[in-house]
Amino acid sequence: MSGPIRVALWATGAVGKTILRGIIDRPDLELVGLYVYSDKKVGRDAGDIARRETTGVVATRDRDELLATKPHVILHAPRVQVPYETHDDDLLTFLRAGINVITTSGQHFPRAHGSAREQMFLEACVQGNSTLFGVGVSPGIIGERLALGLTGVSMTLNQITIEEVLDTRAMPDPDFAFTVMGMGSDPARLDGSGPLPSLYAALYLETIAFMCERMGVTYDEVRPDHRILAASRDIDVAAGHIPAGTVGSTEWRWHAMVDGKPFLTLAIIWTMEPDREEYAGRDHWTIHLHGKPEMVVRVNLIEPDEPGSRTTAVQYVTAGPALRAISFVVDAPPGIFEPPVFAPFRMPA
Repeated sequence: MSGPIRVALWATGAVGKTILRGIIDRPDLELVGLYVYSDKKVGRDAGDIARRETTGVVATRDRDELLATKPHVILHAPRVQVPYETHDDDLLTFLRAGINVITTSGQHFPRAHGSAREQMFLEACVQGNSTLFGVGVSPGIIGERLALGLTGVSMTLNQITIEEVLDTRAMPDPDFAFTVMGMGSDPARLDGSGPLPSLYAALYLETIAFMCERMGVTYDEVRPDHRILAASRDIDVAAGHIPAGTVGSTEWRWHAMVDGKPFLTLAIIWTMEPDREEYAGRDHWTIHLHGKPEMVVRVNLIEPDEPGSRTTAVQYVTAGPALRAISFVVDAPPGIFEPPVFAPFRMPA
């Protein structure tokens, strides 16, 4: 493609603003449109929202106005919502209009949910000659690229466990922390059949299904194994107040079962009490491959040393994969983009 890639951004929360600055700072990208959810941001210049120089691009809440800017790609960065299908209409509209989409709000591997959901997106891509890619760090990088790539060293592989343990006290958005994450709520509300377990089961099933498909593994079921911990004391965090006895930590855990045994276990642990005995000193991500050879890989984020900046390591690590993917998605054929993984372990037939 000659000239800069025309990019529009959808949503300017913590991750969205980090993406916005990344777009503005890159000479190979041209920001042409900006959608915001807050009425207070409507009419403001994108540079003002991003703490950058004036861009001439003004924020809007009109979807048709954004589409009229004719971007090559929309970076779609709203919050994941209950239910998981909340953003479907917007995504399908973009794709049918001929605009490529990179989203940080799921849709990493629609085939995980069956052919009907996959075909819904594929048909929109064919209609618009466009490409869809869901990406982030987890889902997106830790399991689908890092852990799966590491399996390529395995002579035998009996089990994979991936554990994420994140301190969520700095999460600034009250709606995300208390509604989408469930912090500060009644622990009884987060039972296995509720909306939040269903949301995360849909989101993280895509990691499990992608990894297993690439390894030639057919699982019998994906078995939930969740644990909700009440806050041991009153806690004041960035998003607000969490009373003692309400949800202070969530452990969302699933096992892909093969012949009655866990083959792939994925645990997503978020806590407002990182000093609890079960969390203190834990790595952000731990990948454990059980086989020959046995291998443990630990990944930790280091907060940036940037005086005056409020951008966190989590925001960078979520925004980075979306920005890196732009040229690949724009150049990809129509359809659902699936990142290649070189020579992962394959289960013997």
